[in-house]
Parts: sequence; C-alpha cells; structure tokens
Amino acid sequence: MLKNQLFLAPMAGITNLPMRIISREGGASFAFTEMVSVNGLTREGRKSFDLLQSSAEDRPIGMQLFGDDPEMLAEAARLVEEYGELIDINMGCPVRKVVGTGAGSALMKDPLKVGRIVRSVRKATKLPLTIKIRTGWVCGDDTFMEVGRIAQEEGCDAVTLHPRSRAQMFEGKADWSRIGELKSALSIPVIGSGDLFSAADAVGMLTQTGCDAVMVARGAMGNPWIFREALSLLAGEEPVPPTVKERLAVSRRHLELFTEFAGGRVALMEMRKHLSWYSKGLPGAAQFRAAVNRIESTAELIGAMEEFFDA
Repeated sequence: MLKNQLFLAPMAGITNLPMRIISREGGASFAFTEMVSVNGLTREGRKSFDLLQSSAEDRPIGMQLFGDDPEMLAEAARLVEEYGELIDINMGCPVRKVVGTGAGSALMKDPLKVGRIVRSVRKATKLPLTIKIRTGWVCGDDTFMEVGRIAQEEGCDAVTLHPRSRAQMFEGKADWSRIGELKSALSIPVIGSGDLFSAADAVGMLTQTGCDAVMVARGAMGNPWIFREALSLLAGEEPVPPTVKERLAVSRRHLELFTEFAGGRVALMEMRKHLSWYSKGLPGAAQFRAAVNRIESTAELIGAMEEFFDA
C-alpha cells in the first residue's frame, strides 16, 4: 500500500538513484527508474542494468522499459523482475531517437500492437504492469481511449496519461480533461501527468480529473518540496516553502548521494544542472549557474553553494 498519490515520473538522464531518494525524502511515495532499453537489457548491456540500481530507501520502485517488439519486451520483463516492484512500458516518449525505433509514442499509432505488447509482457511477469501513454501521435487522432481499453483488457494494472500528442512534444498546454475522460472509461487506476509545476497543480489535477495518482516530472527538478507542499494542501494545511538554508542542505545531500552513487567527477558534472534548478528564482541565480559551470573541484563547488545559498 502506497503512502500517498504522489509519484516521481521517469525522466531520462534525471531520475537516477540520487534524484529518486531526494524526491522520496521530499514526500513522493513511488518513483521510477529512467527509461531502460530492452535492446540493452536483452543483449546483456551492463549499462542498461546499471540504470536499475536501487537501495533499501528507494523502494518500492517502478522499472520503465522501452522497445517495440512484444517478445523482446517480455524477455526484458523477465530479466528485470527481481530488481523492483512494478514494470512500466513507455509508450509516451516523444524523442526522435526513441520514436525512430518504433518505441515510445510511436506505439500510439498502432493500438493493436500495444495489445500484443501488453499481452506478451503480462504472460512474462507476475509484477504489476503499467503503461505510460500520450493522447496520440498527432493532435486529433486521440488513440488514447482505444489504447487504454485494450491495455486494460490485456491485463494492464494501471495507465498513466500525459495529455499531449507526440506532435506537441512539451509545447502548448496539457489538456487535463483527457485524463478525466480516460478515468471515466476504465476500471483500472489512471495516473495523471503533464504540467505539474507546483503543489497546487498536483492537487488541481487530482481534484479536477478524479485520477488515482499524479506523476510529477519536470516540476520536481530542483524542487523535491513539491511533494511535501502538495501533501500539506491535500491535508487542508498551508504548505511551507523551503528556506534558503533548506535548499542548501538538500542540494548538499544530493551532491553526497551522487558522489556515493557515481563517484566525484560524475557527481560534479551532473550536479551542475541540478544546481541550476535548485537556484531557480533566487537572486543572483544566473551568475551562480555561470560560476558553477566553470568549477572543476568538489570542494570549490561546495564553497560556491554555501556562499550562494547562505548569502
């Protein structure tokens, strides 16, 4: 049983183990790995299995797979079964190199293929199985209702909808009403995603659409407090925004986790982008970002963080 309805979405290059732990400490009850290629997994690519790296404080965990071949997806599901508690198939990623292989949101063009994939993976694993989808390939084709029904019939346990078409990428506004439509049509849980940048957004999506949970993506970058603040709103309390000191403490914790997870050099390079998000909206953030991108040692980075967040 999950503690709440607030999940961290899978994001390539972002939702690694340190980011997931930080988000859970912020209040997220569930998190997903980055997208993992079934080609990489089935060809024994160590790097693909590295993306599944987790820890006791990072559970329960959903493992997101992407691919377009039903048998390969089933084989990958068997291979990862012991690494987590749930398998999710990405049918929403709009990025060219993913859709170019027939995976991600390219699957929204072929609902019958979605059915074959879900059927195949369902037979291969006893773990809960979910899919993450968009409304369709282009605006107006709206295959999401058909895809949702087929997935349900084939044994899917829940569907996550990001209500944009592939053609929209991340432009325009996510049409939350589509989440409500899908929720009304299915008997399995529906999880909402898209344009959740504040605690009020998360609560708004839950109340407006009746969805069973929300999945926060870009809104959690540099802002793990979004989960805590949303929980406060849901409890009828006034959310407490993070102090500058808390921003420093959490970004330092993030750096420590990253160093433990990937080593000092990788942590230093990766934390540059996270610090640009942690500093967002604070006075002098642009200068801080520029300075951080030139820093070459962890000690220097910590010094810059302390100076900026304590200023």
